Amino acid sequence: MKLLVTGGCGFIGSAYLRLFVPQRPHNHYTNLDLLTYAGNPKNVASVSALPNYDFIHGDIRDNELVSNLASSADGIIHFAAETHVDRSIESSSAFVTTNVVGTHHIVEAARHCEIPLLVVSTDEVYGSLDEDDPPTSESSPLKGSSPYAAAKAGGDLLALASHRTFGTQVCITRCANNYGPYQYPEKLIPVLVRQALDGKPLTLYGDGRNLRDWLHVDDHARAIDTVFSGGKSGEVYNIGGVPRRNIEIAKEVLIACNQPPDQLALISDRPGHDWRYAVDDRKIRSELNWKPLISFEEGMGETIQWYQSHESWWRPLLGEAGGRRGLLN
Repeated sequence: MKLLVTGGCGFIGSAYLRLFVPQRPHNHYTNLDLLTYAGNPKNVASVSALPNYDFIHGDIRDNELVSNLASSADGIIHFAAETHVDRSIESSSAFVTTNVVGTHHIVEAARHCEIPLLVVSTDEVYGSLDEDDPPTSESSPLKGSSPYAAAKAGGDLLALASHRTFGTQVCITRCANNYGPYQYPEKLIPVLVRQALDGKPLTLYGDGRNLRDWLHVDDHARAIDTVFSGGKSGEVYNIGGVPRRNIEIAKEVLIACNQPPDQLALISDRPGHDWRYAVDDRKIRSELNWKPLISFEEGMGETIQWYQSHESWWRPLLGEAGGRRGLLN
């Protein structure tokens, strides 16, 4: 099978490629990535020389390029997206052109080439939950709060509309917050680890009690593979995680980095800050027999150790991310 993978130099896409390119030598993986600030060739260095992998430097907004690549593929896994909430609040244009227009090109390519497509989305499209609300299901309304979430919802709806109207083979996954190695250092856990290693207070928006589900990126990659292989066309699959408050995450980082547990700094909240995300993922568990393999405690410990021992990977990136609050949650 020949797979076109978009955004494979990003955090989640690269985790998918690092897992499956070596495991599946009978498959061929073409990685299409624009290498924006969050796309890093070092993320896929371990597979870059393998014979069943190749890289194309290009943009999903380039319709001709996307169509040409799709014409020789047997399927598409679509990771490419602008993902950072703070950046979308500062300037939303790239989020609309990439997450909506770019996704439209991908959907159209899959439709015309009659190949299956998996769109990797986010639980943020459901919007914020109150403390006692039940988790969102795949049929919950889309009420994204940020330009990022709204643009991702737009891409999801285009994909589902293509299935409904044209019979395009489409599945969508909506995942909890991911963590793990190679995550760009503007996101919550890398920011907190960097601040702890530098002996600075760990900054959190508001009172730090915002609540998220957390999923190790490798478990997410395995879930994506499960849905692509066995999911029903036209369906959405939620992928959940372990609930933790942001302040709980920060305290775990402080303990792991041997810093005082009260070394925290609460800062003004972000506009439109969602209080809680939580998804009901019984569908993927019951229908496709997926479950996470990495416990939160094990995964967090390994992730913190990775950032401690890989400063040479993330320190050079701070010119772009370091001046930002970088607190996605």
